[in-house]
Amino acid sequence: MTRASSPWPASASRRSSGVTASTFGLSAEIDYRNGYPATINDPDRAAFAVEVAREVATRVDPSRTPEMGAEDFSYMLEQRPGAYVLLGNGDTPMCHHPAFDFDDRSAPLGASFFARVIERALPLEPAHGA
Repeated sequence: MTRASSPWPASASRRSSGVTASTFGLSAEIDYRNGYPATINDPDRAAFAVEVAREVATRVDPSRTPEMGAEDFSYMLEQRPGAYVLLGNGDTPMCHHPAFDFDDRSAPLGASFFARVIERALPLEPAHGA
């Protein structure tokens, strides 16, 4: 069973809404649909991402409050350990907000982060005979 197919969220939602409704003499019906599985970082890969970020960035905040947004990257994390990271863009609303304004000056920092992840995780090995 994957996190996406777990019956726990639906049964817990039905149970708690039923108890709440019965408190007021009502009944409740829940139409629960499984969406994306939870996006759960591998602790070692997340620590690695923070370490690499500190090599290329002036400010790193590893203590961010967990978020409940759905993310299709969660399917990747079910298959392989990894880390979903957020790259800062300054004082602007998040990327799906209508007032979001991408600061082009953040692109080199993001590119440096991902290049450094590759350099550290997959170091170049000398060619045979070189």
